[in-house]
Amino acid sequence: MKKTMKKIVTMMIALTMLIGLTACGKKGGADTFKIGICNYVDDASLNQICENIQDTLKSYESENVKFEILYQNCNADANVMNQIIQNFIAQKVDLMVGVATPVAMTMQGATEDNKIPVVFAAVSDPLATGIVASLEKPGANVTGTSDYLDTAAIFDLIFAADPDADLIGLLYDAGQDASTTAIAQAKDYLNKKGVKFVEHTGTNPSEVMLAADALIADGVDAIFTPSDNTIMQAELSIYEKLADAKIPHYAGADSFALNGAFLGYGVDYANLGVETAEMIKEILVEEKDPATVPVRTFDNGTATVNTDICKVIGYDYETIKKTFAPLCTKVQEIKTAESFK
Repeated sequence: MKKTMKKIVTMMIALTMLIGLTACGKKGGADTFKIGICNYVDDASLNQICENIQDTLKSYESENVKFEILYQNCNADANVMNQIIQNFIAQKVDLMVGVATPVAMTMQGATEDNKIPVVFAAVSDPLATGIVASLEKPGANVTGTSDYLDTAAIFDLIFAADPDADLIGLLYDAGQDASTTAIAQAKDYLNKKGVKFVEHTGTNPSEVMLAADALIADGVDAIFTPSDNTIMQAELSIYEKLADAKIPHYAGADSFALNGAFLGYGVDYANLGVETAEMIKEILVEEKDPATVPVRTFDNGTATVNTDICKVIGYDYETIKKTFAPLCTKVQEIKTAESFK
């Protein structure tokens, strides 16, 4: 009898431990994956990506799969970024999401030993920054989505709108990895075309405002900015003075046009967020290896024109639309606002 009772007690203890272990990874019978998302800065483009990642993951939930999302924004502060990532590691997240190049690079370094999967979003040049070994086979625990910018396509639009433009302004943050390749490509394009350019940079909104003033004083015919988050942060502070000076600002994302630039050209960031969430699901739910999940790139064929600014600088939108149409997959209009609705 004692042996029988002992067996029963042992079985009950084992069952209790099994239930406890199962409960750690499940909620209500579902596999629950903990995901840490770190956004680089608060701007319309990156916020749109983060919102679409979270909304799409929510739509993937079922009786069997749940996602617990830990969202943080480091506001371009490297110390805060590192602390957020270390907190994610301490909280034993199943996967990290790095939105923008600086976050992705920091996450890559922080996970070299623990091999926590990392999915990046909106990294303009993951090859040049060394985040992946190749776009087809990233090669480690990191993969994601790229908003690579077709710089030449934007300059084709600039000269289609103003064939006589002979001085172009380059406005960017020299410390932004996202701008390095695009600015080099811009200079190469203009040098080959024999068009002069001047460049002014800024590392924060105040410096960007001064840089914009300098470009106006230089008498540039147009201004080019890549998908640069520092300039994006300052766009609402500079767009009116550029428009009043009749200088069209061409930039590498539709969010710039939303915040007052004349034109934003590039990827659909809402779709980029959806595709990033799809990659997260493939890695966590379908158990794919990040090392073999190709980086996703997108068609850069959409030109978004701000019709408010178009009118102020003296362009007719319908004429501009016809001019740009042969050079784009799509031309769409937008009006000035702080954020996407």
